[in-house]
Amino acid sequence: MKQLSKILVANRGEIACRVMRTARAMGLRTVAVYSDADRDALHVKTADEAVHIGPAPSSASYLVVEALIAAARRVGADAIHPGYGFLSERAELAEACTAAGIVFIGPPATAIRAMGSKQRAKQIARAAGVPVVPGYDGQDQSDATLIAEAQKIGFPVLIKASAGGGGKGMKIAHAAGELGGLLASARREALGAFGDATLLLERYIAEPRHVEIQILGDQSGHVVHLFERECSIQRRHQKIIEETPSPALDAKTRSAMGEAAVRVAAGIGYYNAGTVEFITAPDGSFYFLEVNTRLQVEHPVTECVTGLDLVREQIRVARGEALGYRQEELVQRGAAIECRLYAEDPRSGFLPSTGTLERFAVPTLPGLRVDAGVERGSEVSIHYDPLLAKVITEAPTRAEAIDRMIYALESLEVAGVRTNRAFLIRVLAAEAFRAGRTHTHFIEEHFGDRLEMPPTAEESAEAACFAVVHTALAEAAERTRLTSLVPGFRNNRLADPSLRAAVGGGEPLEVHYRFVSADRLVLTLAGKARSVWIARAESDRLTLEIDGHRHSRAVIRRGDQAYVSGPRGQMHEVLILPRFPEREAAHQPGALVAPMPGKIVLVSAQPGDRVKRGDPLVVLEAMKMEHAARAPEDGVVEEILVRVGQQVEAEAILAIVKPD
Repeated sequence: MKQLSKILVANRGEIACRVMRTARAMGLRTVAVYSDADRDALHVKTADEAVHIGPAPSSASYLVVEALIAAARRVGADAIHPGYGFLSERAELAEACTAAGIVFIGPPATAIRAMGSKQRAKQIARAAGVPVVPGYDGQDQSDATLIAEAQKIGFPVLIKASAGGGGKGMKIAHAAGELGGLLASARREALGAFGDATLLLERYIAEPRHVEIQILGDQSGHVVHLFERECSIQRRHQKIIEETPSPALDAKTRSAMGEAAVRVAAGIGYYNAGTVEFITAPDGSFYFLEVNTRLQVEHPVTECVTGLDLVREQIRVARGEALGYRQEELVQRGAAIECRLYAEDPRSGFLPSTGTLERFAVPTLPGLRVDAGVERGSEVSIHYDPLLAKVITEAPTRAEAIDRMIYALESLEVAGVRTNRAFLIRVLAAEAFRAGRTHTHFIEEHFGDRLEMPPTAEESAEAACFAVVHTALAEAAERTRLTSLVPGFRNNRLADPSLRAAVGGGEPLEVHYRFVSADRLVLTLAGKARSVWIARAESDRLTLEIDGHRHSRAVIRRGDQAYVSGPRGQMHEVLILPRFPEREAAHQPGALVAPMPGKIVLVSAQPGDRVKRGDPLVVLEAMKMEHAARAPEDGVVEEILVRVGQQVEAEAILAIVKPD
């Protein structure tokens, strides 16, 4: 058995922190690596030591094999854990570790290489007698061949990156006319994320479930499966909610899928942790998709129901230890659900959100686990995946796990960036989700364009009141004269002082306030007077009793911007408007603005081109995904203001379309 003492984690964010937690519990020292953008990141603070490996772009830091090996040598690390994403499924890293005498905590390079290509993976699955989705996985990657093969398969057709996952490079073509642009976009995303532009095509199965089997093997050839995870709740082909057991599988199907996964693993001499992914059709049939030769983002739910620490098992296998248990000894106990908390804005189609986390507070609850890669003050940049944390709940039953998750998400506080938290709560509370009627198009079917639930009039009023009281208290605390008088005292009062507050970009609400004593005041909003008692006031939290109803809310103010937590898991953005507002400049008519910060990767229009509203004119890349900026209206392109390769900020004007 190999002796390990120091592990370098070749990753960042929550997975780096999670690996370090187990390594340290096993008595192993940990090493972080970091780019320019991550100097103050949580994973750097968590590690025993850290090594700088390059500039912010992952292509110049986290994806550079030589830099990681050099970092390991520099600190004397005897093992490297790749986490997930980045180089976790690149055989080059495993081979470089072997060449340098460093233990790679993952499967052998031969297995990674075999399964790193979805084309090869399908061939192996077929040889193992496992059904695969009909499609094309040939070597000829010309547009002409792919278009011809797509027509043979029949529309709609799924385009996938052969070398990776996570929804990157994945597109759906509903007709032949869409293929040209979608193939080009898929190649760019695949090349940027995985360094390989190879694509494959698959028949698009309507209303499928995404079900995967966790596998684990040791170096003696003993492989087991750790049951399934259902990952059908997805947006942009990327999972946001995962659970186990799947509400769709009976014991017979679960056993058949597990045995199929083990056969695939045995066929390539697989060891360490991995995941065999399937889709299931409405009739219960299942098809092999791919093998992820790494630890999955959603591995915690498997840990909850099996009692195994998968990172510990990975390290044990890498040291040469035997698993020490048989398939029949493994059982599922209870149910577990994981929600991915992303910095993204459902109101704009889940576009990533960047900024500084003004607050990040996690509740303490039984059966709750939060794997986070951020803390208060963390910077969420455009360079990396927008995942902030994974929220995991476990309970004896699925219904209890759902209820516990909703409560946990409502109690978690995050401000400074927009997140999908409130949307996750809506999905969990949906009747169809509770009934287990899930599939990969669940969000489109049940929510459509209604991705964000705006605050009710009462919620907006409450948020405005909390923001105004917090502001009034702050102004009172800054007084240097007559401090013994109640705030806002006047000896010839003409009218109560007031502040205007805009909640969530809505119409400003005017709130009049009058202090009766240091801890009591009267607020008047929309003609209604409210009696308020300040039960507790802290720098970032207020407890107010409003007309006899006591509420405690997080309130974070940065200048004129306030963030106020709400009762349904929201974090309301409240703008305190100046008492004497100046006229603000607006974008000129026909301006096409950047929806978020990013790098320009494609300009598909030229001055003089006639365009229709919704036509993609400029494509930005941010957080590993492409985002199209579309013509705001019908007209003629008057001016293009950006070039390919240029970095732009949010709201930057990209082009001008002269309306018809």
